[in-house]
Amino acid sequence: MSLVRKKTIEQSIADTDEPEYQLKKRLTALDLTVFGIGVIIGAGIFTLTGRAAKSFAGPGIALSFVLAALCCALAALCYAEFSSTVPVSGSAYTFSYFSLGEIFAWIIGWDLLLELMLGASVVAQGWSTYAALFLEQIGLSWPESIGPDSSVNVLAMLLVVILATLATIGIKESMRVNLVLVAIKLFVVLFVIVAGLFYIKGENLTPFIPPSVPVPDGNVTITTPLFQALFGFTPSTFGVMGLISGASLVFFAFIGFDVVATTAEEAKNPQRDLPRGIIGSLAICTVLYVAVCLVITGMVKYTDISGEAALAEAFRSVGRGGFATLISAGAVAGLTTVVLTLMIGAARVVFAMSRDHLVPRELGKVHAKWGTPYRLTIGIGVVVAIVAGVTPIGKLEEMVNIGTLAAFTLVSIAVPLLRKSRPDIQRSFRVPWSPVIPIVAALICLYLMLNLSLETWLRFGIWMAIGFAIYAVYGYRKSRVGIEQKTGEQIGA
Repeated sequence: MSLVRKKTIEQSIADTDEPEYQLKKRLTALDLTVFGIGVIIGAGIFTLTGRAAKSFAGPGIALSFVLAALCCALAALCYAEFSSTVPVSGSAYTFSYFSLGEIFAWIIGWDLLLELMLGASVVAQGWSTYAALFLEQIGLSWPESIGPDSSVNVLAMLLVVILATLATIGIKESMRVNLVLVAIKLFVVLFVIVAGLFYIKGENLTPFIPPSVPVPDGNVTITTPLFQALFGFTPSTFGVMGLISGASLVFFAFIGFDVVATTAEEAKNPQRDLPRGIIGSLAICTVLYVAVCLVITGMVKYTDISGEAALAEAFRSVGRGGFATLISAGAVAGLTTVVLTLMIGAARVVFAMSRDHLVPRELGKVHAKWGTPYRLTIGIGVVVAIVAGVTPIGKLEEMVNIGTLAAFTLVSIAVPLLRKSRPDIQRSFRVPWSPVIPIVAALICLYLMLNLSLETWLRFGIWMAIGFAIYAVYGYRKSRVGIEQKTGEQIGA
């Protein structure tokens, strides 16, 4: 049995009609766009902006966001073509199964699991920081012994447990909560932009791109970007290399658009609505990101920006504590939607893998009343809660990025390959100028991966080794496609 055995597109679509694995089609174009905005606007604005500006790019972090957005826009076109052509749960995992083969599908599925579960954990930690700050601002307090800076972040764990329960009860119910919280979040982001304009100082934006600064000892360390280590560049921050390293970090802020594709099977009219949801949410969020970056770095000198609660602390520094309270409340609401959306996405990816028997099929059973893969949702909630509760803040973002970029690279490569192997398929949305755009998208993603640290690559290697071990021991032998090809008989999901 081959490692690159492929699942047919027709079989992927037929699987959606299996009674025990059938998701309810409830989501509209508005739901999908809000879903995307709900997860995209969050960690990037509320937690990463300050840290990236202070450590990598200064005011030029706005350009880092533009570079990351360009990479995502090219990949988004590829996602839009796939998800509208084959509207099946699993996103990049499903796309790669019928275009590249099973081993690549497993790699992407394992990468997506890294992206979505660790992403939810990172954002839950950011949420806990803002939640503790908000409680303090309104005269309440959360015990420091179980707060964001403690060894066990109970506040983050509590959020994950509540949201996992909500995601288990139903996708439409989750979307209603998401819609309200996204509205609050957008109001706060627009408020930051408008109110912050009155406190911008020109000198804070100069120099816009700070000159390159070598790292203190000038030697390659485990935190040096891989690109600099491979090609002998002197390890440095700021300058042009700082902009690129900043883009590799803030790339985390854009991961939401691909999560929209994981809900393809639950869209009422996927051929029309998925491209709108994916591209629309990305475009709206990019404009807001750049505006917020310019406002925050204009209000506070980049060397003085708070690394954890940049927006709220920026207004507090200009004597607007009341504004800081409002922003903290918006961050609490905003980051809540991100955690919810990422956990839903993670459950849908593993759901698709269970339907193909690459992980135990029993995990993917859909609840008769709620219409959700309840076992997976609960299990993922437990893992996310533990990681968010015990991992030090600031250690996981790059791990999320490398998993996402790896998935984007393979999806981009898969578009022209599927065009060549299956030209007969009706495509309601087509990537323009293929194969040029998919190839450029893959190269940009790969370059951003190379600008992540050696430490991140080492951890990524360990994660992938674990994934390959699981596939070798279980997935390869139990694969539904492999058994069907070997026996010549169709078996149920």
